[in-house]
Amino acid sequence: MIQKTTIDFLKALKKNNDRDWFEKNKEKYLAAKKNVDEFVDGLIKSFTAFDKKLGGLTAKDCVFRIYRDVRFSKNKAPYKTNMGASINAGGKKAENAGYYIHIEPGGAFLAGGVWMPPADQLKKIRQEIAYNGKDFKKILSDKNFKKAFGALDESEGYKLSRPPKGYDKDHPDIELLKFNSYIVWKKYSDKDVLSKNFVKKVSDDAKVMRPFIQFLNTALD
Repeated sequence: MIQKTTIDFLKALKKNNDRDWFEKNKEKYLAAKKNVDEFVDGLIKSFTAFDKKLGGLTAKDCVFRIYRDVRFSKNKAPYKTNMGASINAGGKKAENAGYYIHIEPGGAFLAGGVWMPPADQLKKIRQEIAYNGKDFKKILSDKNFKKAFGALDESEGYKLSRPPKGYDKDHPDIELLKFNSYIVWKKYSDKDVLSKNFVKKVSDDAKVMRPFIQFLNTALD
């Protein structure tokens, strides 16, 4: 389970995002990292029960570094104020659809899908939707899926205002074909995160998400 000390460390880091403070509190960071790694290993074990392609993964394959790449960013804060892991077949560097868990005080969530895929991958996903839109809509309209995740994320930049090139505006699934990212997500409270049942809660939600992930990976494969 996620320990309160991990959440407390991330809260303190947000207030003291500089190298001097981080070095003085390195032991607290290492303890938090160990805690998150153990949590992610627990998730992987649980996820593998319903998604065999995740077998063999470890937290090392999935957990992102806390150090930010500030070379091309106006924000020069050296550290992320969250801990996250991409649980994909192939690990965090894989380009297939997968699950992402985000641990942040007041902002934890589970997300899944593909974010801003390159043009060739986006083309494959749109083709799959054009051919099998009925199946995709069945997944998105499932009552358990809607209860957990609502609908596809329509954040700015995630969806075109006009039909993509090659598709008629009267295509029956044109609204789904307009997306540039195919993402769903669910928020968790700090109380959820600190619960002994958090691995099960996330795993249950990921299991509901699995048909969505499978559809996207069928397109990409």
